[in-house]
Amino acid sequence: MRSRNQMGLGAFSRSGWKAKICLAGMLANGVLITPEVMARSAAVPALFPEKWIDGTSGAEPEAQVQSLDRDTYVIRQSVKTNFEAPFLYLIFGRDKALLVDTGAEGGKIRPVVDSLVANWLAAHHRTSIPLVVAHSHSHGDHIAGDAAFRDRPDTTVIGLKPADVAGFFGIGNWPDAIARFDLGGRVLDIVPTPGHQAASIMIYDPRMKILLSGDVLYPGRLYVPVNFMSDERASVDRLATFAATHPIRAVLGAHIEMTRTPGRDYSHRASTHPDEHPLELPVESIGELQTGLKAALDVPEQPQVHDRFIIYPVAPREE
Repeated sequence: MRSRNQMGLGAFSRSGWKAKICLAGMLANGVLITPEVMARSAAVPALFPEKWIDGTSGAEPEAQVQSLDRDTYVIRQSVKTNFEAPFLYLIFGRDKALLVDTGAEGGKIRPVVDSLVANWLAAHHRTSIPLVVAHSHSHGDHIAGDAAFRDRPDTTVIGLKPADVAGFFGIGNWPDAIARFDLGGRVLDIVPTPGHQAASIMIYDPRMKILLSGDVLYPGRLYVPVNFMSDERASVDRLATFAATHPIRAVLGAHIEMTRTPGRDYSHRASTHPDEHPLELPVESIGELQTGLKAALDVPEQPQVHDRFIIYPVAPREE
C-alpha cells in the first residue's frame, strides 16, 4: 500500500494514509533542503539498453521485458494498466526459477512469465522447470497476480506473512538471519527487511551483482509507518552491513516515482512518467538511506527529500 503526492504540493487520502510532500528548497524535518546541501550521489549504473515504457506512447504494451542476461529478466507493468507500474523479476537457475512479485491490479503477468519460461526451456532443450513465486512484500500492488499462478503446474506461491517467508526460505531467526536459496548452480541471498511492510525482503544475486530492493529502496517515495520506523532503521543497518561485504553494481527496486530532476517526483496516479529517473540506483544509496533514517522521522507527512528518493513517514499501521 503506497501513497501519493501532487508534484510536491498536493494532498491525498488512500486507505487512511494522508500526505503532503516537501521538495527541494522546502522545509522537511526542520531542515531546509536545497540542491546545494543534498547528498552527492554516485553515477547511476546503466543496465538496460531500452527506455522503459512510461505511458507516453499511445501504443504502449501492457508489459515490457528486458533481460540482464539469458537467465535474468525484468518485467515492467504498464502505467496504463495501473498507476503503480511495478517492476517484477524472473531469475532462472538450473533446477528452478524464481519470480519476485506478481504485479498490481489490471496487470496480466502470467502470460508474460509463461512466455519467458517457454522460451528459456526451448533455449535449454528442456520441457519443464519448477517455478517459485515470492514477493518483495505483501502490499496489494505486488501480489495482485498471485491467483493466476496458484493453479499453474509445478508452481509454488509463497505465503504473505513473515512466518510464511521465513519458513519457506529457512530463515530461523527472522529478521536477523540471512538465508541462501539455491536455484541450482545459482545461489541467492534472502535478506529480511521489515519496516515498510512486515514481510519485506531483499534478494541479492551474486552472479549479476544486483540487489532487488522492493519498496524499501527505489527511486521514489519510501513510505514507512512511524510505528515501524525502528524496524526500518534496523533493517537498513543490517543491509548496510551486508552491502559492505558483497559487491553490488546496482540496486533495483519495484517502482520509479522520481523524475530526473533531483528531489522531484511525479504526482500520484500520474498517467505518464516523462523524463523518468532510471530504475537503477547506485550502491551508495544504501548508505544515504541509512544516514537519512538517523533523523527523528516520527511525524507523519513530513518527508525527508534526497536527490533520488524521498523518505516518507506515514501514519501508524498494523503491519
